[in-house]
Amino acid sequence: MTNVLTTDNRQIARAAGTVMAAFVLSNLIGLVRQILVSNAFGTSTSIDAYNAASTYPDLIFSLIAGGALASAFIPTITNFLAKGDRRNAWFLSSAIANLVFLSLSFVSLISAIYAPWIVANILAPKFSPEQQALTSQLLRILLIAPAIFGVSGLLMGILNAHQVFLWPALAPTMYWLGMIFGVLFLSPFMGIYGLAWGAIMGSILHLGIQVPALLRLPGRRYYASLGIHFPAVREVGRLMVPRLLGIGAVQLNFVVNTIIATGQPVGSLTAIKYAWAIMTMPQVVIAQAIAIAALPTFSAQVARGEYGEMRNSLSATLRGVLLLSIPATFGLIILRAPIISALFERGEFDAHSTELVAWALLWYTTGLIGQSVVEIVSRAFDAIHNTLTPVLVSVGAMSLNIVFSLVFSNLFIRIGWQPHGGLALANSLATTLEMFALLALMSRRLKGINAGNILQAGWQTLASTLVMALGIYLWLSATRNQPAWLIALGGILIGALLFVGIALLIGNQEIRSIGRELSRRAFGKR
Repeated sequence: MTNVLTTDNRQIARAAGTVMAAFVLSNLIGLVRQILVSNAFGTSTSIDAYNAASTYPDLIFSLIAGGALASAFIPTITNFLAKGDRRNAWFLSSAIANLVFLSLSFVSLISAIYAPWIVANILAPKFSPEQQALTSQLLRILLIAPAIFGVSGLLMGILNAHQVFLWPALAPTMYWLGMIFGVLFLSPFMGIYGLAWGAIMGSILHLGIQVPALLRLPGRRYYASLGIHFPAVREVGRLMVPRLLGIGAVQLNFVVNTIIATGQPVGSLTAIKYAWAIMTMPQVVIAQAIAIAALPTFSAQVARGEYGEMRNSLSATLRGVLLLSIPATFGLIILRAPIISALFERGEFDAHSTELVAWALLWYTTGLIGQSVVEIVSRAFDAIHNTLTPVLVSVGAMSLNIVFSLVFSNLFIRIGWQPHGGLALANSLATTLEMFALLALMSRRLKGINAGNILQAGWQTLASTLVMALGIYLWLSATRNQPAWLIALGGILIGALLFVGIALLIGNQEIRSIGRELSRRAFGKR
């Protein structure tokens, strides 16, 4: 395995570093937001109503303008940019922006009219009539956001295609700041409605922070057209359709889990929401940051016909993801209770709430590695303009997820365990199966993915992680009666030091490559 990063791999590493730093900030602000929300609402019926209501706007955004749009749009616009054809690049961008805004506005308006029916028959059929009414009112407020997020999401794709990553990566932070404003300044006299209006404010900030960077792009021009007859617009549509099916399957699982959780003990729905949010923090920083940085480079390599270079870049990217996701998985599982207690256990969020969230987090975190790898390999399929294969795999996995959710929830009840943990385990198992299927198919498509190097890196990382886990267990035993914040912080620091130290000791190439790149950047070397 080469010790020298190629130009493309170094470009991915630099961009990933920028996105990771911004996502770390976003996660910290997101934690503050979650702490404030849990302090204000705990695991009460009102926050259950909010969480149920927020599921539907997320669904329609994801179906029309979420990950499917970015996956189809970035490879298409990159083809124009690689040829220096900025006019068609901006015509494509304008047409897609117009289509996204009009589509989301129309669907949101119709959904707002039929909000009570949607809540009673889809989102929360097991809620009481009073709780359904509250959910309907919150849903109508939150339906303002999808059209704003749709345009904002497209701006992210435009900027990423131009290798501009900082401002799109900071956009989620602005969304959290809007929600924080809602909790602190609106909720004291508006209750849970203040949180909903804070979310709308956050969506506007999410869009606004990207506009100045967009205005600085070369050749910028807006076209008031839907571009229906423009081949590139149809190509984006063609690539989006399979991805929409996959995302629809994922979102259907969230809806099914919401319905199942509403029939479980009070707080179950909010517990899986909190646990999912905590688990996705490292997943966002590790996998989504790297995937966002890698997709434009993968797409450019494909546009130039450099499939061998793409194979090497994909292998290096997967090794980096394993380097981070394996220790994150073990660390989060071991430290889940003190982390949750330190972050949230105050106000309305009591020890019982901690227990509920920690139980779901245990089972969600077992799928962190799978979630991270799927994120990267799916982007590789997008880059080669094959969105159908990962979708078929995702639909199969998510179909299993629904079956697993029902089976494991009932199994957990029979064992005497809290049933919402079964929902989390179902997701993790289905995603892990999806990971193995996608890796096998991508290896066949690229005639290998340097699997030997990936496995070697994985085993080295696992060895370092096991030593790290032992150190954290010893720390937990020694600090059993200490404050939760001290246990969590100390465990994280000790775990990180042990992992890096052992990885260097056994010659982990990924750690050494990161060290060389940091040294190169620190001393201004190229």
